[in-house]
Amino acid sequence: MANLDSFFESVKLPSMSEVAHALIQTLSDDDVSVGQVRDLIAQDPALSAKLLRLANSAQFGLPRGVGTLDDAITMVGMAKVRTLALGACLSESFPSLPDLDRKEFWRTSMACAGYAQWLATRLSIDGQLAWLTGMMLRLGELLIAQADPVTLHEIEKLPHLPGVRWQREQRLLGFTEGQITAELARRWNFPMQMVQALQRSADPITDQAFSRLGGVVHLAGLLAETDHAGIAAVDELPKEVIAALMLDMDWMRSKLPDTSSFMDVTA
Repeated sequence: MANLDSFFESVKLPSMSEVAHALIQTLSDDDVSVGQVRDLIAQDPALSAKLLRLANSAQFGLPRGVGTLDDAITMVGMAKVRTLALGACLSESFPSLPDLDRKEFWRTSMACAGYAQWLATRLSIDGQLAWLTGMMLRLGELLIAQADPVTLHEIEKLPHLPGVRWQREQRLLGFTEGQITAELARRWNFPMQMVQALQRSADPITDQAFSRLGGVVHLAGLLAETDHAGIAAVDELPKEVIAALMLDMDWMRSKLPDTSSFMDVTA
């Protein structure tokens, strides 16, 4: 396909709930209140129940159970609750596809989100924004599956080595899943910082201004597809991206989190 415009003419965009669209608008609103976010989420009983289940999961280790959205926001934090809600909405906006392993797809998406938040926090970048951007990275592949299942099969063929899927997408389509997701995010009115990060996620070192969030998502995406953990996984990451972000390799080797500690909003 020649360009993204023609690609998007061949797909039907997934529909998102009014609650999700309203939550997106709050991402760029520094003055949004706890009450506004709570009232938005409360409009969707199923989403509210899911958030309460997530808040009570072992990952948060809260001293007592969470029974209301107010409790969840107070104990978990409004930013975290909001991004978890958006993540849950996004995961439910895309149908299951026969040619894609849904379990593996969302496993790597949640791992990418977790690694992105871990790196962002170290760099004083908004951790919740990084989590959501990382979680969204592979959504473009779901649109590829809809537009061209034959090409998807070629993209998903073994071996699944870190970064190889992006290379196959670029070769077969002329653009990557991150660039597709960036255009989707732009059409859904996500913050421009997220759009730019997704656009550059496969190749953050470009002639254009360096996107720190794009670099974070790039590294997170590679880590999410690595079968092993620890020093070996870190040592295989692109040194130029690590240097551009001014990350400490020793810190990365010693502090690399286990994927079991990451939140899964798709369960």
